[in-house]
Amino acid sequence: MLRLFSLISVLLFLPQAALAGQITVKGSDTMVRLCQRLAEEYMKTHKQTVIQISGGGSSSGIAALINGSTKVCASSRPLTDAEIRIAATKGVKVHQLAVALDGIAIYLHKSNPLVELTLGQLRDIYTDRITNWKDIGGPDQPIILYGRENNSGTYTYFQKQILGGEDFADRCEPLPGTASVVHAVANDANGIGYGGIAWATTIKYAGIKVNDSAQAVLPSAANVSDRSYPISRELYFFLNGEPRGETKEFLD
Repeated sequence: MLRLFSLISVLLFLPQAALAGQITVKGSDTMVRLCQRLAEEYMKTHKQTVIQISGGGSSSGIAALINGSTKVCASSRPLTDAEIRIAATKGVKVHQLAVALDGIAIYLHKSNPLVELTLGQLRDIYTDRITNWKDIGGPDQPIILYGRENNSGTYTYFQKQILGGEDFADRCEPLPGTASVVHAVANDANGIGYGGIAWATTIKYAGIKVNDSAQAVLPSAANVSDRSYPISRELYFFLNGEPRGETKEFLD
């Protein structure tokens, strides 16, 4: 089984004999860069192998695995009970590999004077209880919400773990990928967004506090690895049965 490692940790691989073939990996946008790095390292020593990486969201990847259009599904969430039942009816024996640890960062514009948020404030912002930055110590400006589409595993995780299952505010703008969220916040001084920690260079991260009295923790490789960052999760590969042949070579 693959070891758990941070998304932004250095990846080490041992050379292996080349096996010609093609491997498809589809799913989580959060995991695209991770999968690309895995593929690049593998193809250095397996030059006749083609590995195709595509995003589209965890739900899209799971659907592709179930309908047989991808060998590997990359997902930032576990399968739902309904997905497991559908897979079973189609003869798909879902095999799960926990492949990485990821932190969901909260993106702010670089000009935003705020440096930290509590989990409660984050919940209230995305459920429309807090709508102006001045209510939490910022400027007297409306908070502009950016998030992911509902086929995203990050969307599902955020709604369940941060919003406590409540619906997102209607005015939250759903965007098709993490890069789109980063771009939106980078160009909106009043914006806030969320996504994986491996993406952001043009925005700043908010430190996250479990409650008012807790110390704020920034999303970093070390803080995600030791679970001190409050918004952390496992990332997965799903396959139809245990990996075999070239797919096993790649995942090993």
